[in-house]
Amino acid sequence: MLTRRHFIASGAAMFSAPIAPLAFAAPKSPRSMWDKWDAQVIPAEYDPATSNPWGLQPRFLPRLVKANAGLTVGDIHVDAVARYLYHIREDGMAMRYGVAIAKGNLYEPGVYNIKFKRKWPTWTPTKAMIKREPEQYAQHEDGMDAGPNNPLGSRAFYLYKGNRDTYLRIHGSPSSNSIGGRASSGCVRMVMAHIIGLYEHVETGSTAYLHPSEDKLTANV
Repeated sequence: MLTRRHFIASGAAMFSAPIAPLAFAAPKSPRSMWDKWDAQVIPAEYDPATSNPWGLQPRFLPRLVKANAGLTVGDIHVDAVARYLYHIREDGMAMRYGVAIAKGNLYEPGVYNIKFKRKWPTWTPTKAMIKREPEQYAQHEDGMDAGPNNPLGSRAFYLYKGNRDTYLRIHGSPSSNSIGGRASSGCVRMVMAHIIGLYEHVETGSTAYLHPSEDKLTANV
């Protein structure tokens, strides 16, 4: 027989029971897909110096060039005015690539540490990005699986200030037509095939210098 005491105790338990939070699956980057995705974004018979199915200006294709004197081997320099990224090599040389930088006032010049690098990274927009452009980013607030359509593309270098993640990245991009322009929400974009070639040459712990853009230079005159 159910007593009044039993009813009250059961009711209290029912109404005080915690509601389990909804579980969201973390975005995935299956290693079994990496080689397949690489093949999708690297052109057939790929020659970095000449292959250009993206229709880039020829100056944005990878080139081995003379580096300025006194630069540290292994470091990265982004010339935000010319839209070039330089990776400093031995013997006073550098590999130069075309890039896109952030739109508006979102580009953040500075000196950064490359704390991590990732193949086929997953991506989650920052809260600031969602607030600024909810129609574009809110749908991905729980993250996006890796793949050729992921905004971080094929490879990414994660830029830190000390132990603080700046949420800035140097990364491949599915939007290769943006190279040479200003398009991102803060990051430096590269052609996915180009950053695949660069990736193995960049060590974690290297320094990335993001030099001022044309508007920053003008403002300081």
